Amino acid sequence: MQRLKPVIFAVTAMAVSTLALGGCASKEYVNARLDVVDAKVQATQSRVDQQQTQIAQLDQTTQDALKRATAAGKLAEGKFLYSMVLSDDSVKFPLDSAKLSPEAEQRLAVFIDKLKTDNRNVYLEIQGHTDATGADKLNQRLGEERAETVRMFMNKHGVPLNRMSTISYGKNEPVADNKTRVGRSENRRVVLIVMS
Repeated sequence: MQRLKPVIFAVTAMAVSTLALGGCASKEYVNARLDVVDAKVQATQSRVDQQQTQIAQLDQTTQDALKRATAAGKLAEGKFLYSMVLSDDSVKFPLDSAKLSPEAEQRLAVFIDKLKTDNRNVYLEIQGHTDATGADKLNQRLGEERAETVRMFMNKHGVPLNRMSTISYGKNEPVADNKTRVGRSENRRVVLIVMS
């Protein structure tokens, strides 16, 4: 039995060493796998952060659109009185432009005077239109710019902003044939709708 004790001790020591070495290898393997998982979690978190930023931007765009729609809805509740169209020969918007000509400014000044003389609490819907030249997105933006240019001019001359809203129809509501130069010219217009 005395002889067996050192052998048992040696065998036990070897078994413990083997288990310890196996534990180290397992610990290194687990740590390597955890590093891979951590990298994947960080990449996923980065994508989630980017998507949350995009959602916040879309939410702001949606809120802006809702405000414009609400204002347009209030205007739509009103009773139509009359309208004025800026597109005749003396007042045409140049291609890809929202700039008011001196003639357009003069016509708007007369229109503003009429509004002040009538002394009514009216609402204005200012509609921007374009011809069919160019991309849809560009035409939507250009129609909005035309309507907004008129709105700012009118506000500068005494019409309160809260009595006006703008909307762009882009190329969607032509009044003339877009296949001709004259027709395209007539489609580049702003329509002012007056409602009580």
